Amino acid sequence: MAIQLVKLIYATTASFPKEEMYGLTSQMRRAAVSVPSNIAEGAARGGTREFVQFLTMARGSLSELETQILIARELGYFKEAVDVDTLIEELFRILGGLIASLKAKHRQ
Repeated sequence: MAIQLVKLIYATTASFPKEEMYGLTSQMRRAAVSVPSNIAEGAARGGTREFVQFLTMARGSLSELETQILIARELGYFKEAVDVDTLIEELFRILGGLIASLKAKHRQ
């Protein structure tokens, strides 16, 4: 799902004004790519505590992207895409659930 979000952000930002290439376009793409990257890195670390830390960073990147989408919408750059909102909502839910589950498991 996180990779699906990256693809959607890349496709959407391709139509942003050229002057935004090194601004909002770049920021949104980096934040989007950071989500699955942090999930993967955390999973590869092996420790529950580290995995939770990287999942939390992924959630932070998702929040950053959500804010950038709001800004892009306010500037009239972002075409309404329900898929993006739905994906972000679902990823927040999944990441939150996974973090809670890993924390509970770690306490046992």
